[in-house]
Amino acid sequence: MFVLFLAHHILNRNWYRNLFKGKYSPRRVVQLLANIALTAAMAGMMVSGIMLSRHVFTFLSIRGGAAFARILHMACVYWGYVLMALHLGLHWNMLLQIAGKKVKSKQSLSKKRKITVFLLATGITVYGAGAFIRRRLMDYMLLRTQFVFLDFGESKLLFYGEYLCMMGFFIYIAHYAVKLLHKAAQKKAPKPGAAGEY
Repeated sequence: MFVLFLAHHILNRNWYRNLFKGKYSPRRVVQLLANIALTAAMAGMMVSGIMLSRHVFTFLSIRGGAAFARILHMACVYWGYVLMALHLGLHWNMLLQIAGKKVKSKQSLSKKRKITVFLLATGITVYGAGAFIRRRLMDYMLLRTQFVFLDFGESKLLFYGEYLCMMGFFIYIAHYAVKLLHKAAQKKAPKPGAAGEY
């Protein structure tokens, strides 16, 4: 995970170069806060993982703090999962554009297909929201409980399917929140020819 974390930041190094350039719209502020929170969660995940490891990092001679590390790890893992999905949602348009370039056919989706895709995404979102409540992820995120309860007799397909749907739920929220922020910014932007404009 640490290697992937580094690779992701290296590939997106231009984001750091432009961090103090340009104006900060509400959309950009949301993206910045989400990135900071996700980075903090990932750092907490990796540090607590090192503290908990009794095999891979034995050469570091870390002793003690296992109880704190376990609680930190649990909170960071679940916050990281949610924030990662939100991060994906905030960049969903960009991912769709990249996917669109890979598709050979230049024909846009018909209205019927767009509605079908929207309804499918909404269905996944609703199911994901239900799974989020049913699996009590908020309890783990807020440390209302210090232990994760898993049903080992549960179907693995159902388990991973529900976690993908929960991820879809947060992607959906972030994606449409960005759209709303973009529309709000467009409404506030001065129209060409307005008083005081050249």
